Amino acid sequence: MRTFFDKLKRHRWLVLALLLLALAAWILSARARGPALPAYQVVAQPLVQTVVATGRVAAVSRAEVGSAVTGVLVERRVREGDRVRPGDVLAVLRADELDAAVREAEAALAELRQSTRPQAQASLREAEARLAQAGREAARRRELFRQQMITREAMEQAVQAETVARSALEQARLAARSLAEGSPGEAAARARLASARAQLEKTTIRAEVAGTVLSRNAEPGDLVQPGRVLFEIARDGDTEILVPVDEKNLEVLALGQPAMCVADAFPRRPFPARLGFIAPAVDPQRGSADVRLAVDPVPGFLRQGMTVSVNIETGRRARALVVPNDALARTDGDDSDDSALWVVVDGRAERRRVKLGLRGLASTEVVSGLRAGDWVLADASAGVEAGQRVRPVAARPSDGAATRNELPVKLD
Repeated sequence: MRTFFDKLKRHRWLVLALLLLALAAWILSARARGPALPAYQVVAQPLVQTVVATGRVAAVSRAEVGSAVTGVLVERRVREGDRVRPGDVLAVLRADELDAAVREAEAALAELRQSTRPQAQASLREAEARLAQAGREAARRRELFRQQMITREAMEQAVQAETVARSALEQARLAARSLAEGSPGEAAARARLASARAQLEKTTIRAEVAGTVLSRNAEPGDLVQPGRVLFEIARDGDTEILVPVDEKNLEVLALGQPAMCVADAFPRRPFPARLGFIAPAVDPQRGSADVRLAVDPVPGFLRQGMTVSVNIETGRRARALVVPNDALARTDGDDSDDSALWVVVDGRAERRRVKLGLRGLASTEVVSGLRAGDWVLADASAGVEAGQRVRPVAARPSDGAATRNELPVKLD
């Protein structure tokens, strides 16, 4: 029995010695291979480049409705959110004086037709009769003067009376002509009536366009004057998303690019849009330029002023060599297409410059400098030295490495 325990004791020290040797060999081997670092393997896959920004819903145009005359508002018939069509009544002003002016003009036109014109026509007939009578009297006295039965003075008086009757007839004709149907006098009376009615019509404020009432700025009892905006109407038609984007993104933006929009109030109902306008100037205070996205068809849930997140697609590759953005380090400024990263070559870290293509939200296309299957360190700022041995370990999304440097260029 003692011999058995002596052998076991000697074997135990032998096993412990072997374990220590194995541990030392493993440590030496691990040191020889370098530290294990998270890394990504370069693969070819589809890539979409987008510009991400936040904007607001805006109507293509808005109509500001006011009053053309001064008056007191006595009735308001619409409120915010109401739909209106051309001709719909928005508000009514008090119109006592203008209504009286219309009645006065109507009465003047009626008097012209029913009294003044018939009187002028009667005066014309009377003047014609007087001229005929004066003509006959002048002819008779001439005959009597020829027979020396009356004096010259009596004959001349008859001739003068004929001349006066002829002048009166001309005046009566002119008066009747000025009051005839379609004459300038009647046209002037009609114009005065039309002007009075037009002024009265201005007291009824109507919508000139179809759209939605956005705001009302007057209530019954308010005194309104020309130049004051009473209602603001968003015109029906194309709806736009107004988006300020960082000026650094202008290089990749182009008219016609598709976009996907999501209203903050309806996150589960995305809708498409298209880039339709890029501002020609940059706001020097914000360093941004306004772009407008046309929405067609317009979702029924959109409201003016809604906050909308947009992804503008500025480029697409069906197959591209991509590297997660965390592996990239800028070398010549944010606007450069060059970058640097750590590549694992034969178990050693190598600093390499690469040429970039499309930028995605999480990955970027590498145009030159890498091949499919290469391993790159996940952290572009990893504390390694060129030529140092490293062991790449595939990084997983749960490591958080794919989100630390999500955007390769500055986006809104």
